[in-house]
Amino acid sequence: MDPTRRRLFPGLFFIDAVLEAADTKAEMSRRITVQYLQRAAMAGILIGTFYLAYFAVSAVFAGIPALGDGGPGLGRAVGAFVFGWALVFIYFTKSELLTSNMMVTSIAFYHRRLRPMHGLLLLALCYLGNAIGGLLLGIMARYSTLTAGHVEEKMLAAVEVKLGYMATASGMGDLFVRAILCNLMINVAMLLVYNGFLKDSITMALAMVMSVFIFAFLGLEHSVANTILFTIVGFGPGIDVWPAVGNVAIALVGNFIGGGVLIGMYYAHVNDGRWLDGRRGAAQTPQELAGQVPPGA
Repeated sequence: MDPTRRRLFPGLFFIDAVLEAADTKAEMSRRITVQYLQRAAMAGILIGTFYLAYFAVSAVFAGIPALGDGGPGLGRAVGAFVFGWALVFIYFTKSELLTSNMMVTSIAFYHRRLRPMHGLLLLALCYLGNAIGGLLLGIMARYSTLTAGHVEEKMLAAVEVKLGYMATASGMGDLFVRAILCNLMINVAMLLVYNGFLKDSITMALAMVMSVFIFAFLGLEHSVANTILFTIVGFGPGIDVWPAVGNVAIALVGNFIGGGVLIGMYYAHVNDGRWLDGRRGAAQTPQELAGQVPPGA
């Protein structure tokens, strides 16, 4: 690669890695759809299980008398740290999570490696698989004591806050902003994982843990986590369906802007080496489309 191009576009390694991942995901969704759904379902089970752990940890610390008023805050911090490992488990098991795939499909669309309808289909299949995983976890939780006692209280309190956003226009705006920032943080972590600068698995894991810690501790809104939480509570005490649907719909749009636009499209644009030779906007060559050479190389 031209040294000037490498210097001006230091994120080309990141873009190439994401495009390779996009090609794999697109082929899976076309040729082995059931297996793709299975991988997405596993991501739903993992994120749901770690979310349960978050509420369980929060409940334990809130119930320690010696901690006084600091118990809930400490529990939230420790629970957020535990929940942060969900993304690590999802990444290293090669499971498929909707929110990180928003970034992948956006970059693939920018570089014309994925058509809009196929990109939407891939994301829809991923969300369906994530929701199926959440449904399975919800059924298992229904016939167990995983959500009993103070854990259920914490979950109901979280649901009350999330559905409360739907009561006013300002609340929905708050939800939207929180959804944008949530997936921005998740995909900043994935950018660090894909960009080639982090060389060892431990550092990659810590980057992912920290990004999810921030979104969980700040109460940012993740469409898949919310879907699974609402499913689990729906199998238990019950939930108001339409406010829950509205919450997930707004979170989906906000997550796409945060991960797909502010990370995916943004980094695809600022690392587009074709700006140097005036080819931006032109169709890629067949070799580029086939993935034989990186775009602009």
